[in-house]
Amino acid sequence: MTGGSTGARNVWGFGLGTLGRDMLAALVAMYLMFYLTEVLDISASAVVAVTAIMVVMRIFDAVNDPVMGIIVDNTRSRWGKFKPWIAIGALAWAAASILMFADWGLEGTTFLLVFTVVYLLWEIAYTVNDISYYGMLPSLSRDKKQRERIGVVARICANIGLFSLVVGVLPLTKALGQWTGSLQRGWFTLAVILAVIMLAFQTITLVVAKEEIRIEQPPTTPLRELFSVIVRNDQLLWVTLAMVTFMTGYLVTTSLGIYYFRYVYGDEDMYSIFAAVLGITQIVGLAIFPLIARFLTRRQIHRLATALCIAGFALFFVAEPSMALIGFAGVLLFSGQAFIQLLMLLFIADCVEYGEWKLGRRNESITVSLQPFIYKGSNALASGIVGLTLLASGIASLSSDDEAAAITAGGILVVKIAMMVLPLVLTATSWLILRAKYRIDEPTYARIVSDLKEREL
Repeated sequence: MTGGSTGARNVWGFGLGTLGRDMLAALVAMYLMFYLTEVLDISASAVVAVTAIMVVMRIFDAVNDPVMGIIVDNTRSRWGKFKPWIAIGALAWAAASILMFADWGLEGTTFLLVFTVVYLLWEIAYTVNDISYYGMLPSLSRDKKQRERIGVVARICANIGLFSLVVGVLPLTKALGQWTGSLQRGWFTLAVILAVIMLAFQTITLVVAKEEIRIEQPPTTPLRELFSVIVRNDQLLWVTLAMVTFMTGYLVTTSLGIYYFRYVYGDEDMYSIFAAVLGITQIVGLAIFPLIARFLTRRQIHRLATALCIAGFALFFVAEPSMALIGFAGVLLFSGQAFIQLLMLLFIADCVEYGEWKLGRRNESITVSLQPFIYKGSNALASGIVGLTLLASGIASLSSDDEAAAITAGGILVVKIAMMVLPLVLTATSWLILRAKYRIDEPTYARIVSDLKEREL
C-alpha cells in the first residue's frame, strides 16, 4: 500500500468528472416525470403505471448496487479495479439516456413495456458507472483533510453541473424545440448534448485521477459474504438509514419545484431564476465548508445544516406569493442541504476505514455502493410520493394546455404539504438518527487510521 498526499491531480481529476454526470443524472431523476406529463402529455392512468414502474425499478436497482460493488472490488486489471467499469458504465449510460428521450411513437401497453426496458437499462448503466466512480474516492487518499478537499471540489463541480441544467432546462428545451420543430425533439437534443458532455468529463477522470491506496494482492470478497460485509459495518447502516430519510424529503422538494412554480406560484418562468439562486447558494455553501470545518466539528456542522433546512422548509410553506421570501427560504434550505450532501459523502467514505478496521478487509466499492443505494432508494420513495401528489392534487388530470388556475385550493395545499411539511419531518428524523447512532467523529477516525497503519507495519 502506498501513502502520501494525492495533490491537485486527484482533487481536480476526480472532481471535474462529476460535472457532466450530475447534469445527465438530473435530467432523468428530476425531469423525466415532467417530460412525460407536460411534453408527451401521457394520461392519468399512464402516470400511475409509470410511477409504479419507476419505484419498482429504482428499488430493484438500489438493491443491486452492493452486487456491483463486489464486482468492482474483485476486479483485477492493468488499469486498476475502478476505471474499466467507469468507462463501460459511462458509454452505456449515455446511450440509454438518449434512448429515454427518443420519439418512440408508441402508446398504451406497448409504450409502458418499452419504457420499462429502457428505464431498466438506464438504471443498470448508471449503477455500473456510479459504483465504480465513487468507489474510487476512498482510494485517492486516506488523509481526512485531503479527502475533504477532494469531496468539496467534487460536490462543487457536481452542483455546477446540476444547477446549470436546473436553470437552463426550460429555456434550453424551448429554444431547441423551436430549432428542431417540436418540444419533444428539443428534449431529445438536450439529452444528446448532455450525454456528450458527460463522456467528455468522465474522460478527464479516467486520464488524470490516480489511486494512491492500493493493496498488493488484496483478498477477494465472495458473493456469499456481501450481506455480511454491509450488515457488520453498523456505522454504515446508520448513515444509510439517516441519509435515505433526508434525501427522500429533499428529492420530493426538488422534483415538485417545477410544478410548484407552474401551478401554485403561477409563473413557470420564475423557476429558472429561483434555481439559479439556489445553485449559487449550494456552490457557495460547499466552497466555505473547509473554512467552517476549521471551527466546527462535523457533528456541529450537521446540526447547523439541519436547522437551516428546517427553517427553510417552514418559511417556504408560508412564503407564497412573495418571491423574496421564497428566495430566502430557498437560500436557507439549500445552504443546509449543501453541507449535508457533502457530509453524507464523507461519512460513507470514513466507513471504509471503519469497515477495514473492524472486519480486516478493505471494501471501497461495496461500502461506497451504499451512496447510490441511498440516492436510488430515496429517489424511488420520492417518485412514489411525487406521483401520488400529482394524482391527489389533480395535476395529473390536467392537459398540458390547461392554465395554472385549473388547480384547486385543495390541490395547492396537497402540493405544499408534500413539498415542504413532509421533507421537514424527514430532515428532523434524519438528524435524530445520526445524533443517536453515528460514532465516527474526528478523534475516533484518527484512532482507526493510526491502528490500521500499525497493522500494515
